Amino acid sequence: MDNLSRIKHIICIASGKGGVGKSTTAVNLAVALQQQGFKVGLLDADIYGPSQPMMLGVGAGTRPEIIDKKYMQPIMACGLETNSMGYLVDGSTAMVWRAPMIVGAFNQMLKFTLWSELDYLLIDMPPGTGDIQLSLTQSVSLTGAVIVTTPQDVALLDARKGIEMFRKVNVPLLGVVENMGVHICSQCGHAEAIFGEGGGEQLANDYGVYVIGSLPLDLSIREHTDAGRPILLSQPDGAVASAYHALARRLVANVAELEAARVSAPTISVSDD
Repeated sequence: MDNLSRIKHIICIASGKGGVGKSTTAVNLAVALQQQGFKVGLLDADIYGPSQPMMLGVGAGTRPEIIDKKYMQPIMACGLETNSMGYLVDGSTAMVWRAPMIVGAFNQMLKFTLWSELDYLLIDMPPGTGDIQLSLTQSVSLTGAVIVTTPQDVALLDARKGIEMFRKVNVPLLGVVENMGVHICSQCGHAEAIFGEGGGEQLANDYGVYVIGSLPLDLSIREHTDAGRPILLSQPDGAVASAYHALARRLVANVAELEAARVSAPTISVSDD
């Protein structure tokens, strides 16, 4: 059974380093796409530190139903089909595994989850450019990758490594998301770029890709994510939700543009004449 063949677009949400808000971006982007009418799945590929169950408000001890002793039924959360190592092990369990075990667990969750006919499957990647990234790009036909970074110089340096990796394995870059860009004081309204500014734009320009989202450094994002109620559900009419919806629309537009370019690409035929 090839469960991935029913998925129109598989997109990995990646970062060069941890701590840039990649998982928060992935879950809110997934919810935004779902609210815009798409069927969406979310796979938490961070085997060592799965965070999506908490972010989605899935209760501790929730386990996927096992079909034919092999397949896993995805868990519905926030309107999304989801799977995560966090559903399969206790939250306090340390995953002291070597690379082959990690890759094997990831491939099993990806390929043996009974995904339905999804428009988008977002894969929340672990940070870095390691074994899971290489395994994914070698075994699955990806629509593309989104790189999440902050404007901070050290984050941008690692984001470049992520971009270079996807280029080497011929995975299209759908865009850069600049997270934690500007903080607006809730007391006085003063706007301050705590982690610097313009870094995401420079990164995108250097590699000829788009900045498809610029997200604020906002306390409410963290509070609602930690509470298991993504901000698009808890504050659907707010400015932050609007920023995630804008990100989702740009992603959809870039995917459509990429697909159109593939269809219109010339074909070369060789004959004996």
